[in-house]
Order: sequence, then C-alpha cells, then structure tokens
Amino acid sequence: MGTENKLPMNGGYPMHGFEDLKALYFVYIKSESGRKMVEDAYHLAAEKHAGVYRKSGEPYIQHPIEVAYILASLEAGPATLAAGLLHDTVEDTDLTVEEIRSRFGDDVALIVDSLTKIQRMKLSRRKESDFEAEDHRKIFLGMARDVRVILVKLADRLHNLRTLDSLTPERQKAIAKESLEVFTPIAHRLGIYTIQSEMEDLSLKYLEPEKYQSILALLNQREANRQESLTSLKKRIADILFEHKIPFRMESRVKSIYSIYRKMYQKGYTFDEIYDVLAIRIITATEMNCYEILGIIHATYKPIPGRFKDYIAMPKPNMYQSLHTSIVSGDGNIYEVQIRTEEMDKIAETGIAAHWRYKEGENYNPKEEQRDIEEKLHWFRDFVSMSGEQDGSAEDFMAALSNDIFNANVYVFTPLGKVIELPTGATTLDFAYKIHTKVGDQAVGATVNGALVPLNTVLKTGDVCEIKTSKSSPGPNLGWLEIAKTNSAKSHIKKAISKREASLESRENLVKKGRETCLAYFEKEGFGSGEMDRLLGEEKLLENFHVESRDALYMAVAAKSPTPQALLDYLNVKREKRKPRLAKVQSSPSCPVEISGGSGVMISLAHCCTPIPGDHIVGFVSKGKGIVVHRANCPNVKDSARLLPATWRSDLGVATYPVDIEVYANDRPNLLADLLVTLSSKNIVCSDLKAHLIKENMNCNVMMTVYVPDALTLEGVFLALKGVRGVYDGRRLIH
Repeated sequence: MGTENKLPMNGGYPMHGFEDLKALYFVYIKSESGRKMVEDAYHLAAEKHAGVYRKSGEPYIQHPIEVAYILASLEAGPATLAAGLLHDTVEDTDLTVEEIRSRFGDDVALIVDSLTKIQRMKLSRRKESDFEAEDHRKIFLGMARDVRVILVKLADRLHNLRTLDSLTPERQKAIAKESLEVFTPIAHRLGIYTIQSEMEDLSLKYLEPEKYQSILALLNQREANRQESLTSLKKRIADILFEHKIPFRMESRVKSIYSIYRKMYQKGYTFDEIYDVLAIRIITATEMNCYEILGIIHATYKPIPGRFKDYIAMPKPNMYQSLHTSIVSGDGNIYEVQIRTEEMDKIAETGIAAHWRYKEGENYNPKEEQRDIEEKLHWFRDFVSMSGEQDGSAEDFMAALSNDIFNANVYVFTPLGKVIELPTGATTLDFAYKIHTKVGDQAVGATVNGALVPLNTVLKTGDVCEIKTSKSSPGPNLGWLEIAKTNSAKSHIKKAISKREASLESRENLVKKGRETCLAYFEKEGFGSGEMDRLLGEEKLLENFHVESRDALYMAVAAKSPTPQALLDYLNVKREKRKPRLAKVQSSPSCPVEISGGSGVMISLAHCCTPIPGDHIVGFVSKGKGIVVHRANCPNVKDSARLLPATWRSDLGVATYPVDIEVYANDRPNLLADLLVTLSSKNIVCSDLKAHLIKENMNCNVMMTVYVPDALTLEGVFLALKGVRGVYDGRRLIH
C-alpha cells in the first residue's frame, strides 16, 4: 500500500510503516487470531483511505498507523489496535459500524462507534475555536462507555498535536487549548505520563511559543552545565549500591517544559528555585529494596527537609508509586532522586495501560476490566457516574468534572485506611457524600483525627475522618449547600431537598384530598368540620385503623382505605347527637374564640400549645379554669368527654398571639444575630430566646417565643428562618 517501510521524519517525529507497528505488537501479541485481527484492520483501513491525503501531505493511512503505534507502545490488545486503525473509517468513508461488527466483533465496533459519535459532534460546531461545554460533555460521555475509547482518543489527539505545523495558527491554538483543558487532565488521572507530558509540552509550544522556547533554552543550558556533576553523582550512587549488592538500574530524567512553565508562571518560582529540574531515577527489584536504597542515599548525601514523599505507602489516585527525595550532591547541586520497582516504573509511565496491558491466556474480559478500573480508580467510578447523569447544564457538568476530579488533590483516610480524594477546601460533608449518598444524607457530625467536629470542617491531606450518622437525621437542607464544596455533593443535596419537598407537597395534597372526602360525607350526615376533626383525632380510632395521626388517617382515606362510612360506623355516633342545638358563648367581647355548648363560662387560650387564629382548635372543660382552648392535636386534651367544638371568631381585630417555636441549625458564628435580623425584617417580635449546643453533632437548637397574628403568618416566619444559612428545620413547641 505504499506504507510498508519506515518513512521520513515529520515535524521531528519518525514516521512509521505498518511493518514497524507489526514488529512492536508481535512482541506481546502471540496468538494468530489476535495478530490477524490487527492486520485485517490495517488492510481494510488502507483500502478505505486510499487516495486520501492529510493536510501535512502524507497519505491519510499514516495517521491511523501512528495512532496504533502509540497504542502498541502501551501494549494495548488486538481489539484496541484494530479500533485505532479503523477509528476514522466510519466518519470519513462508506464503511459502517455494522460491517465492522460483523468482521471484527462487538468490542471493536463499540470503540469505533463511540469515537465516530465524538468526531461527528465536533464537526457540527459553528466555530472550531469555540470552547463548547456541551461538546466536551459529549466527549466524556463517549469516553466513559469503555476505557479503551479514552486510550484511542488520547493516541489520536497526541498524533494530531505532533502534526499541527500544517494547520493555520488559529486551528493550532484551538486544538492545543482543547488538549490542555480536556485531554491532558484525563491522561493525568489515568496515570499515562508519557502521553500527558508530551501533549502538555506540544500544547504549550503553540499557545505560548516564546515562553516554551525560553524554558527549553534554560533546560538545555542547565543540563549542559551539570552534565559532569550528574555523571559523577550517578557513578557514586551506583558504586554504593554495587557494594550493598542491591539490584538496580539507573536513569536520569529532565522535568517537562510544561511542568516548569506552571511553576514559573502560575506559582511564581524562578527557574533556579525549581529543585527537581534534573532527577535521578533508580529502578530496583522489590519494595524493600526501595527503602534500603533510600536509607543509603540519605546516609550518603544530605537530604533537603520537607522534600521527602512516600508514594509507595500512600499511592496517588492514578496508582503512581515511588519514593521521592531531594539531596545536595558533593558539589552543592540539588537533585531529586526517585526510587521505585520495575512494575511501579511501568505504571508511572503508562498508568492504567500498564496495569491492564494486554495479557494472553488470561481470559481477557473488557467488561471485567472496566469494573476493575472503576474499583481501583475511584475517580473513574465517579467520572462514569457523573457522565451518566443528564441533569443540569453542560457548564455545570464541566465545572463538576474540573473541581471534583481534575483538581482533586487532598487525600483523606477512612478509619480503615481507604484514601478518599477531595478538592482543596472540601469539608467533612463532602467526605460523607464521597463515601456514599446515604451516608451523606444521614450525616450529623464527624470525627477528624479522633476529635468531634461539625460537618463544615475543612479537611486536609492526611486527616483520618469518620462520619457520624443517624437514621433520625433531618437530612439535607439549604444550609448544606453552603457547607459542601464539591459539585457532586451539592447535586445530591439539591436532589434530596427537591425529593423531600415533592414528598411533602404530595403528602399535603393527599391530606387535603382525604379530609375533603371525609368532610363531604360527614356534612351529609350532619357533622360540622370542627366536630369531624375532633372525632377523627381520637386516639382509639387512630389505633384501630393503624395510623399515627389524623393527617395519616386522611391520607389513608385518600387511598380509599378506610372509607368515611367505615370511620363513622366505628365511631357509632348516634344520629341525635349529630345536630346539636348549642349556644355560642364567649367570655368577653375581646375573646377571639367561640365555644359551642356552654354559657357564661370563662374562656382562655392554652399555654401548652399556644393556639393562634388559623389553627384547628377544641375547647377543653377544665376544673376551676373554665374552658381552655387547645390546638386539636395537643396531646394534653385526650379526654374526649370533656371536649367542646370551638372556632375562631370571624370578626377578629388586629392582634398578635405568642407562639413557642424551636429552630434547628448547624452551629456557626453569628447564627443568633442572623435569626434576629430575619425576624426583624418580617416585623416579628420575639422574646425568651434560648440556644442549646449539641456537642455530639455540633448542631444548635434555638427556642424562642414569637408574636404573630395567625397561622399563615407563622408559616411565613418558618419559611424565612429556613432561609438563614445553617438552619435546616423548625417546629412549634407543645409543653
């Protein structure tokens, strides 16, 4: 096909032919069926792309070969290599996904189909230079289906970056910018350093060419100046390790240009302040050897305090493991030393591609691999879950991805030693939702390093955190949205609040429907609404129908079990009692209540339940106190023989009534002041304010008496108080 032999250099990179690719994958793919799949895919791709050339001038088939070559360098399996060779055929030729499925199987078809959908979506953009959050969400949706889609897409993007010289400056910058914002974070989280580092450097070359060239010149100068020093240091270390008979191989590495750029231009370092520009890497046989070598290095050279990091005992979330230390060499130069095993080195360079690289004879199962990746890379599980959620805008999705996954750099332990990764500023509440949604919803407090703390405590790397939960917890509230810092936790909280509000609304509708059904029947039988509410609130009736409250009974009636007739039959109220001829009396012209069934009796409002206009009320005949008016659900009026129907007068004047309430909140500074300011803004007077701190969960209960004209106003008070940061519930008190 004209590409069997190695081709000339292109943009400084060697151009490979299929024979080069073949030589690479023949090393690890031994089965004839696997080798045949790759070769068949190549011939089909070459046939379909025949006569087509890239803008850089080479035949189009060169691009799929280079993509497959990058994948083969990661030891990708036959299906992944075949998909790499065919990834543009469905989009650019007459080949269909079904044809690929029939010739190469479901795995290759799935990968190519996902990549085709990503490409078609991108081509539909109005301007290639636009950063479209919706586009990028769709890219991640496609990549989350199968980790091999990510690998092929990363290889595809890397080769495109290598050949950007043939495009216009505008296209170069657009592709470089997207690579930094979308693809390199994924490569980093997957631990594929070789791809990540090259993509970052190439992107910087086109976005900041002057800074790129300046850093490159500084690097070349330092390496040249220190070559003799570096050689001497490596020889000295090698001699010592030979003396101790520790197996090893040694190499040196130069820090990537983009990493230096970030330290210089984003963190404010000078070039001379970056100690790890040059590093020595020592690769040995076992984990124990790593610590032996570390001890020898520290005994021989002076280590720089604060620069030692043990990523073996505490691996990074992308599975990276190594020991890092910085030392002062004999001539005063500072070098970083990295110590790791061969397996650690492979994972450090190629991440998941090393851990799950193709192994024949082990019953490879891509679905098992996907599950294994989600189990070992916790962020990838969150990524897949997040990508599958269609709620919210694309901008919200990208913000969540950036904050919760790409920028997560705080590592917190569970009591069992599991590492939970969080972004800077995350709280114990974020930690709770990372453990499990149910844990977050039932969280009431936490312990950090053995000390009891509230849910708004900010965590730092190394903290050991345990969440305290309670099934009776009131659950998420609006105040939690300010405590949570991760978008995923905020999303769960919003959903829980919406679900609860919908449930409450549904409950209220059912109660209303059930009561209206009962009222229609009871009025037909001669009972008024007040008398019906009193009768249906009797404890024996509620117990008989297995409900906890009158509202629950109304909900049951709405569900048509029991019927209003069944309720009335159980009550067995005689008809002559259904239409009483009762006189309306009141203790004085200023009394707001009318009582049926008395004459000239003193009437007062109960202090235990503080009834106000708008409440359902009853009169309770009390010895020595006349008739005391209670709320109908007051537990202090259970003797039905002493109850009388009561109603609020229709000609009430302007007045306020005391109501005892309790507010529940997460404790914080200025909480009480904010509550008082909110009440004042509603022109509500309050008195007898008392606050109680619950040390077990750092919640605060605030009790007070407010003065309101009616129940509707009181509802508005509760609504306003729940809008105060930290407040999650409130209720009326019954003493």
